[in-house]
Parts: sequence; C-alpha cells; structure tokens
Amino acid sequence: MSKSIVSKIVFIAGSLYYLIAEFICACYFNDTLTNTYIYHTISELGIPNANSPLSILMNTAFILIGLSLLFGSFYDLKDSIIKNKKGYYLLTLITAVGVIIVGLIHGGNPLTSGYHTLGAIMAILGGNTLLVVISKSKESFEGYEKITLILGIIGLITFWIMFFNIDNIYMPVLERLSVYTLIIWCLLNGIQPNK
Repeated sequence: MSKSIVSKIVFIAGSLYYLIAEFICACYFNDTLTNTYIYHTISELGIPNANSPLSILMNTAFILIGLSLLFGSFYDLKDSIIKNKKGYYLLTLITAVGVIIVGLIHGGNPLTSGYHTLGAIMAILGGNTLLVVISKSKESFEGYEKITLILGIIGLITFWIMFFNIDNIYMPVLERLSVYTLIIWCLLNGIQPNK
C-alpha cells in the first residue's frame, strides 16, 4: 500500500470519527440536538459530567484527529510542500498538540481550564493558519490549494469573530465553523486524487 493511500485512509478515518463522535455525543447531551449544536461548545461535549454522558467519545475524537493530522502531514503531505517547510512543520505540531491537549485536559475545571483554552487556541488559530500556509507552499495553486486557502480564511475570520464575542449566545456556532474548516480539510486530503 502506497504512502498516499495510507495517508488518505488516516485523514478520512480521523475526520469521520470526529464528526460521528460529536454527533453521537450531541444526541446524548442534556439538551435537544439543535440546541446542543447552537448553544453548547464542542468542549462542553468533552466534560465528563451528567450533561455529557459520552464525553469520553468526544475526547477520543479530539485526540484521534490530532494524531491523524500529525501522521498524515508528516508521513505523506510533507512531500508536496515546496516552500515554507519550517512554518509547515511548526504549525502542524502546534495544531496537533493543541487538539490533543483539548482531548486530554477538559474545560470547565478552574484549575485546568487555562490549559484547555491554550490547546483550543493552538488547534483553531494554528490549524487555520496552517491551511493558509499550505495553500501557498505547494508547487501549484489549483483546486486543492484554492479550497485550502478559502477554508483557512473562513476559519481565521470566524475564530477572530468568536474571540471578540466570547459571551455571545451564538459563540458555539462560530467555534464550530472555525473547527470544521480543519475537519473538512482533512476529508479533502482523503478524497483528493493523487497528483
């Protein structure tokens, strides 16, 4: 099995597991499904308490998507990065470690919430910046690169809107928009044809 195929499988498995795990956790969260997606952050799904009885599933999803990103990026995707290699490696590490921190250190605990928040910022801000860097670091600037750039820009814009409106009732929607850009990009890596 080629490196490219292995990488594609890892990217698809990580992103699909994430989306399915979040959906299942949202279904069992202590609110309606619609309200959970609109009014409750992704991090809330990962807090082990009565509101989120399947929190372990969400935290596993964070860790798995972080590992998938790390593996897929360092195992195969790196071969197509022509420019900005140091930035690519650094941002990949920051993003992956950030997501894993989010899965290992829950929000909602005053003693550890600072670490959780740091992990979230590393993952979201680092990840969407990574997408912008990747879009400008390959040999060509075609469909894949353009979509990657658009996703990165959307993620960065929604992150900053969320950051300055943290008390807004719809903040969880902005959070999801800034996170889903990374999940969509992982899926894109899995389904794009080999060049």
